[in-house]
Amino acid sequence: MRLYRTGKASQLLGISKPTLIRKIKSGEIKAYRVGKEYRIPESEIKRLLEGKTLDKVVIYARVSSRDQKEDLERQVEYLKNYCSSKGYQVVKILT
Repeated sequence: MRLYRTGKASQLLGISKPTLIRKIKSGEIKAYRVGKEYRIPESEIKRLLEGKTLDKVVIYARVSSRDQKEDLERQVEYLKNYCSSKGYQVVKILT
């Protein structure tokens, strides 16, 4: 059984470390106490991620002139990649 430290677990779950610890203390998230620290089992992380729904987002990009059209395309691509890496679902792109 693999156990994650709170920092890595909060990163995987997309929540802050204080929020993770609060949820552990309230019993929402199962964890083991090792000394003064918590360890979260991989099975608990998987359980929490299975129920996670994608947040829907609209992305907005702009440039100051038509001459910067390539910059605009790069901005949009960057924002799409960022949203994808964070687990967001892009529903609309405004330029």
